[in-house]
Amino acid sequence: MNNRTWQLLRLLADGGFHSGEAMGRELGVSRATVFNALAEVADYGVKLQRIRGRGYRLEAPWQCLDAVEISRCLGDCAARFQLEVIQQAASSNSELLQRAVRGAPSGSVLAVELQTAGRGRIGRVWHSGLGNALTFSLLWRFECGLNGLSGLSLAVGVAILRALRRFEAAGVGLKWPNDILAEHGNSMVRGKLGGVLIEAQGDMYGPSAVVIGIGLNCSLPTVLERAITQPAVSLKQLCVKPPTRDQLLAAVLQALAAVLDEFARDGFAALRGEWERYHAQQDLPIQLQMPDGSLVKGIARGVGDNGELRLETAQGMRQFNSGEVGVRQ
Repeated sequence: MNNRTWQLLRLLADGGFHSGEAMGRELGVSRATVFNALAEVADYGVKLQRIRGRGYRLEAPWQCLDAVEISRCLGDCAARFQLEVIQQAASSNSELLQRAVRGAPSGSVLAVELQTAGRGRIGRVWHSGLGNALTFSLLWRFECGLNGLSGLSLAVGVAILRALRRFEAAGVGLKWPNDILAEHGNSMVRGKLGGVLIEAQGDMYGPSAVVIGIGLNCSLPTVLERAITQPAVSLKQLCVKPPTRDQLLAAVLQALAAVLDEFARDGFAALRGEWERYHAQQDLPIQLQMPDGSLVKGIARGVGDNGELRLETAQGMRQFNSGEVGVRQ
């Protein structure tokens, strides 16, 4: 979307009706320019109502990210981050990885209002729309090499759970290795609330740079829920008083700063017990789909000091570094 379209969407962010004439007057453009600038927003998943005589309205109010407010919420922790909010990007991880190569400092944060090609694990697509998710990436530099980063995605999960518990999000938990889950509706089926994508640069002996991509569902419009191919939940469903996206981003960054410091000092082993307390499938029967397509069934017995999944199988206790966890029928 071009800058003119973004200007108009910000005018419409309150969810009320605004006439094309009034918006054109405020921006110093014609009503025809307004019409043309809003003509293709549906292609980006933006639901817009047009009613003759009343004007335009977003189907749902849009809560814009505000870098100044996020910094205020960060408090003393604000100095540890260099925060930038951008309107649109294919993938915040891809953009920040490029900046890392060019020497961006540790603590660089890139938050995106509309991510058009977000990425998840194993090449999956992360679906999000305008204002209904928090999607951002954080660059963090470590003195250790890549071989010292085992369990990092699990450590990030611990940080996210710490932040969500501040807002009394009900029924949240972790799924190995990098999903955030919560109870789905009134059933015992768990839906996905968010996920983590870790991408690292460096060599085995250090130093290394890691881009941590995080996506969290703040709300789930019907059009977005239909596009997602698995059960999903949002903070709007889980919190009596859901946080604003500014508050949520600040809380996650504060928790990440503390957890990443602990990880750099002591590795994942220091966080292992806390991760297991949040583990949604701890001591439950699961099946693990291996990269070659084979299945391993057993009881989830937590994780090892380096983040390996521990599975009690008919052949004994086994540990796995990769695979896709599913509920065992």
